[in-house]
Amino acid sequence: MPVRQAQSSDFIHVHALIAELALFEKAPKEVITSPETLENACNGKSPLAWCWVAEDADGTIVGAAVCYVRYSTWKGPVFYLEDLIVSENHRRNGWGRKLLNAIIEFAQEKGNSRLQWQVLDWNQSAIEFYRQFNAHFDGEWINVHIEI
Repeated sequence: MPVRQAQSSDFIHVHALIAELALFEKAPKEVITSPETLENACNGKSPLAWCWVAEDADGTIVGAAVCYVRYSTWKGPVFYLEDLIVSENHRRNGWGRKLLNAIIEFAQEKGNSRLQWQVLDWNQSAIEFYRQFNAHFDGEWINVHIEI
């Protein structure tokens, strides 16, 4: 059950997982990226993000994670987990744990002070999964964004 950084041929599968996640989160029309957009962001001349994939024994990509570095004026570099996705029919088989452990290891090697992410308040299975990692859930901050 290997987890590895994504290669060019993987991004079509990663994009399909992102579409699956958007459907699960009841926002399928919100995805405007393409496999090419993802590949350029992760494997371009100046990468903006990193992507990992989880492959089962027959080489099928069953999970993916996309992360990037953000900067906290209080904490320094923070590795941000944008998405951790395991295909629905492959959940509860250790894929999420393997992906998250690979990300934690990478973030530590790169000198990040923390790993941070968001989870929807109704996604109880994800919340319980993250609790196994002793994740801190912050109820104080409100997410804010502007479409530009």
